[in-house]
Amino acid sequence: MRDKTQTNSAAPGDRMVRAGAVVFFLGALATLVTVAPLFLGTAPFPTYMFGLSMLMAVGFLMAGAGVLRSVAAGRRQARAGR
Repeated sequence: MRDKTQTNSAAPGDRMVRAGAVVFFLGALATLVTVAPLFLGTAPFPTYMFGLSMLMAVGFLMAGAGVLRSVAAGRRQARAGR
């Protein structure tokens, strides 16, 4: 099986996992920026920053969906190999 698999081939969910990781880290950065005024004693950021913090959850769900897609593709490939 190893001789048929290309080393640079991407599984079906790989891009979704990468995109989910990027969105997650953007959400984490937004969360840090949103929480910083609490520790610095400055004026809080506008409400939309709290909405941007939700990108962490969106990124996590995207990455999870990518993992499930990769698992499903692996199962289909294993069934076809029987």
